[in-house]
Amino acid sequence: MTTLLIADDHPLFRAALRLAASESLPDCMVREASDLPGALAVLAAEPDIDLVLLDLHMPGSQGLSGLAALRGQHPGVAVLVVSAHDEPRIVRRVLDHGASGFIPKSASTTEIGEAIRSVLDCGSWLPPGLADAVAALPADPADTDLASRLARLTEQQSRVLALLAEGLLNKQIADRLAIQERTVKAHVTAIFEKLRVRNRTQAGMLLRSLDLGEPARVG
Repeated sequence: MTTLLIADDHPLFRAALRLAASESLPDCMVREASDLPGALAVLAAEPDIDLVLLDLHMPGSQGLSGLAALRGQHPGVAVLVVSAHDEPRIVRRVLDHGASGFIPKSASTTEIGEAIRSVLDCGSWLPPGLADAVAALPADPADTDLASRLARLTEQQSRVLALLAEGLLNKQIADRLAIQERTVKAHVTAIFEKLRVRNRTQAGMLLRSLDLGEPARVG
């Protein structure tokens, strides 16, 4: 049975996505999360989830950071980004960071269903009004390089990096992940090497480059 995870902090929009999913795939199971930590917890508890519908801007996720964390910690799960950020350059960045498609929050139920079916069939999906504009944009070398560096992290290193970005110290990270502090130190060293940074400040700056700013409110 197909299982989807809807990660969005707006209850009404989660309901709209659930309706579109159930109409498109009547037998699918749908899980929900209202923030990034909740989404990651659901994925950790249910590794067989097939597709995540991910809002770019919700608690715990600013811009592309949530997508990067999800792809790093659960690389086998397909992701459809759902956002009010629908400028072609931002959609290009979303694809460069590993999403299989993009759904604007103005999309109809029919379009959402088409996107879900396309990605579950191992394809990709962009709204017709954006596809040509996005295809005309070259990939940004900086984004491609950052996505490549982030992809080198193991799932646990990705978790450690996310907690580093929250400002947690090594001991706090060890407590949060239930591992030894020396293991955290080893992960931090490996993270700095793979991301080609020297310290936490530089790692934080790298992650802040994924921020897209506050999207226009919809609805």
